[in-house]
Amino acid sequence: MKKVNSVIDKKVDKNSLKQAFIDACSNKEFGEYVKTLDLKDEILMEYTSSLEDACIEYNNCKNCKSLSACKNAMTGYAYTPDIKKDRLVFSYVACKYLQKKMEKDKYKDNIELFESSKDLKEASFKEIYKDDAKRTPIIKYFKEFMTNYLKGEDAKGLYLHGSFGSGKTYLIASLFNELAKKGIRSVICYYPEVLRSLKASFNSDFDDRFNTLKKVPLLLLDDIGAENCSNWSRDEILGPILQYRMEEHLPTFFTSNLTLDELEKNLSITSSGVDQVKARRIIERIKQVSVVLDLISKNRRD
Repeated sequence: MKKVNSVIDKKVDKNSLKQAFIDACSNKEFGEYVKTLDLKDEILMEYTSSLEDACIEYNNCKNCKSLSACKNAMTGYAYTPDIKKDRLVFSYVACKYLQKKMEKDKYKDNIELFESSKDLKEASFKEIYKDDAKRTPIIKYFKEFMTNYLKGEDAKGLYLHGSFGSGKTYLIASLFNELAKKGIRSVICYYPEVLRSLKASFNSDFDDRFNTLKKVPLLLLDDIGAENCSNWSRDEILGPILQYRMEEHLPTFFTSNLTLDELEKNLSITSSGVDQVKARRIIERIKQVSVVLDLISKNRRD
């Protein structure tokens, strides 16, 4: 037998839910909004508070002119009810402006970043500084590379060395972004940090990351020569990556503050001593997969 107080409490709760729903429906916008939902009032009144929130965001979207003008709790999303077996389930649904942006930015999924700034996915040919004549050979190379690569012809990557902050990484990232729009996958990795993360990942995803570096269609080893060179990093990581990419004709790109001669000296010296032969072997592989250009320019980061 049910307790009398329990029955009374349930009746009071139902009455209060009904009254709250009636009060909410006195608002014209809310009343019109719930009419679009094909459910009985007895069910709708259980969701009055959530429906009020959804109604506000729905009306915000109706009057919204752009993504930057969004007034909703989550920019670009509207809190929206969906009918599931005569019940309501609420979720955040992307608005038309966000959907358009997501479609426009979908190409960015083709660019994978290993320990690199996510801002590189925003690099664009349109934003390249063209006021410096020293960039002209690089831009010319980009045009020739894209033409040849998209034709399916062998195309070498680029070893771009030069002064700190001259925009070397941004330039190559802008090329990768353009090719990503054509469906070409690439990896941009900050090389010194990637070496540390690879060493730390021996018991987890080392093989996956290492194989990605070897096999991705386009690869940028950013700031090579800034790492502390060791036998392991030179002979077990860099050497096999370059060997594979050379054999498979996969374009490989590099940025460095060092010339190739300076990089060779850097790679020859480890804590185990000096090995010029192994360093020279690395340099020859770099020459096989890339052309060499320099960019000596003012610091764009200042």
